[in-house]
Amino acid sequence: MTQATTSNKTLSAPRSAASATAIGVIAVFLWSCLALLTTLTSGIPPFELLALSFAVAFLASLFILGLRGAAGFQGWRQPWKVWATGFLGIFGYHALYFFALKAAPPAEASLIAYLWPLLIVLLAGITGGQSLRPRQLLGALLGLAGTAFIMQQRSQSGVASMPIAGYTAALLCALVWSGYSVINRRLSNVPSSIIGAICGLVAVAGALCHLAFETTVQPDYGQWLAIIGLGLGPVGLAFFAWDHATKHGNLASLGALSYLAPLFSTLLLILVGQAHANPILLMPALLIIAGAVIATSRQGTSGA
Repeated sequence: MTQATTSNKTLSAPRSAASATAIGVIAVFLWSCLALLTTLTSGIPPFELLALSFAVAFLASLFILGLRGAAGFQGWRQPWKVWATGFLGIFGYHALYFFALKAAPPAEASLIAYLWPLLIVLLAGITGGQSLRPRQLLGALLGLAGTAFIMQQRSQSGVASMPIAGYTAALLCALVWSGYSVINRRLSNVPSSIIGAICGLVAVAGALCHLAFETTVQPDYGQWLAIIGLGLGPVGLAFFAWDHATKHGNLASLGALSYLAPLFSTLLLILVGQAHANPILLMPALLIIAGAVIATSRQGTSGA
């Protein structure tokens, strides 16, 4: 009986990690909608968009958690370090990303910022929390190569000078998000409901930055729909899913799978007519898909 119980516990751990990793893929799919929804909010200043979309996420979390009464908000009672980690990770990433896109060619800045999946794979092994398998590193590198192809195809810039400030911000962006994702692993006992409160803090910080640096633009009906979509999806449910995945899933596999986001993002833009289809996209698509398959494949009975 004891041996059977031990065996069940041993088997349940990988299954639980696999389920959490799969939940992380939900975040990746939602983030692939980010570019499309953002194009539908064209003309709205970045920090205003940040404040409004995260306010939607905060209000949605209030409604959902409120259905459970006071018990739904018990997870918000956390040490300041938990709040600081979430806020600095989510707000810091977006603030640096917005600056990078303004200070450097968007395609180049996006590619540098998208070093974060590879950094997650590397940091997951360096920190000792999980063993880094060669196939996971190979998968991440293939994903990075595919992303480089996609960003190059998107690039329309003819800028000759090197925008050091923009490149630096993009690199810091990658470091912040990968660092947050790995550090979040140590907070596995903190319920993901805390993300709702952090979304509220990010909305407030975004509003303050908007008032300090931008001019308010009144969204029209279509833009409001896109903002609500952002708040419910890419900056709402996605962060709850990512929080759970980074706390309980396989970080190295999550990092490699994250390279699916720019691929699906580009395909979605093509599907709705916001980008032109190009046969050369087949090459990065194959690289990214191959990387994801290699990174998440099992070897024998060793697990993921």
